[in-house]
Amino acid sequence: MVFSWFKRNKSTPAEETPSVPEPAEPSQEPLPSAPDTPSNPVPAAEPPEESQPTPEKPPAEPGTTLNEAQPAPATTAGDEIERAASPTVGESDTQPPAEASKKSLFARLKSGLSRSREQLSEGVARLVLGKKEIDDELLEDLETILLQSDVGVPATRSIMQAVTEKVRRKELSDPAALQQAIRQSLLDLLQPRCEPWSPKPGQTQVLMMVGINGAGKTTTIGKLAARWKREGFGVLLAAGDTFRAAAVEQLQGWGTRVQVPVIAQGSGADSASVIFDAFAAARSRGADLLIADTAGRLHTQGHLMEELKKVKRVLGKQDPGAPQQIWLVLDAGTGQNALQQAQQFHAAVGLTGICITKLDGTAKGGVVAAIAQALPIPIRFIGVGEGVEDLRPFDAEAFVDALFARESA
Repeated sequence: MVFSWFKRNKSTPAEETPSVPEPAEPSQEPLPSAPDTPSNPVPAAEPPEESQPTPEKPPAEPGTTLNEAQPAPATTAGDEIERAASPTVGESDTQPPAEASKKSLFARLKSGLSRSREQLSEGVARLVLGKKEIDDELLEDLETILLQSDVGVPATRSIMQAVTEKVRRKELSDPAALQQAIRQSLLDLLQPRCEPWSPKPGQTQVLMMVGINGAGKTTTIGKLAARWKREGFGVLLAAGDTFRAAAVEQLQGWGTRVQVPVIAQGSGADSASVIFDAFAAARSRGADLLIADTAGRLHTQGHLMEELKKVKRVLGKQDPGAPQQIWLVLDAGTGQNALQQAQQFHAAVGLTGICITKLDGTAKGGVVAAIAQALPIPIRFIGVGEGVEDLRPFDAEAFVDALFARESA
């Protein structure tokens, strides 16, 4: 049963644009500082509207020199890639006890979701305050709150059907219990999308990252590299975003910061060729994972989406199973547009994971539920703050707990 939600207008959130060139600013797609780079930041530019996919060309001949950000002493293509024996990137050099660490991580998540909690959880609490019974008017107002939180029409319909069915069977009659009913419905929706993923030691896998400019893609790559290097994996980065002037420098800055090598060529180089050569270098070094950056593009630019298909084909020439993972980075602040992006990218390249960033900067956290309802794709990571540790593996129960936590908790 769906109520007259369409009678209520929602405002479309303004799209956030990156502006700060510091590496620690994930929500603004920053440009980390790197040695010997110009002090003036180069503004990000959208891919040219009229550009056509670059014809496939063979990989560089043996002996071709690849530009590489060297966070450590220079290595050759055949050298063993460096693996961290202990944590080197993070907010502290010492690890707190497990229980204190767990509490700290939940506090970060709770803080990051404060605006979404104000919109959804506290909105429901205010709605039922003083109500004696659950009637149609109350359910209609509840539906409006879900839609204003960008839960989306299909997910809202699913949640409302579950709630109204409980009311009909007299399993739910107390308005104060509505919040718990919504919480459980969200958890049931999100739980199937929790599928943790990590590199596999002993084999070189490729993680291809896609998304539009400004979503936080390059910053997410840097944070993932930091996480997996800290866990002992050998990681290499490929600067495949050759359309945007500052993209290569940005990724090299992250490579220097987290001490992970970056394979790059000059601006304007063929993206597929750069990633192909980086994959060859990763295999020769015995790396566990190559994370490949790709050019940001709008999901409506079909001719540019073809470039992503080309990258997939070229990687498959070295390893029929590559890329093993293709993850889309989405800005939560774009609301329902993020869902449209996910649908288009999935149709083009077949996504295996989604990372949702900037949840700390929006009240539209319900878009996580909208994506989970619409697409059978795992939500791998969520971004809830500026720090490296604020990019967290998605945990449905922790997410819902933080979304419905009391301020004093």
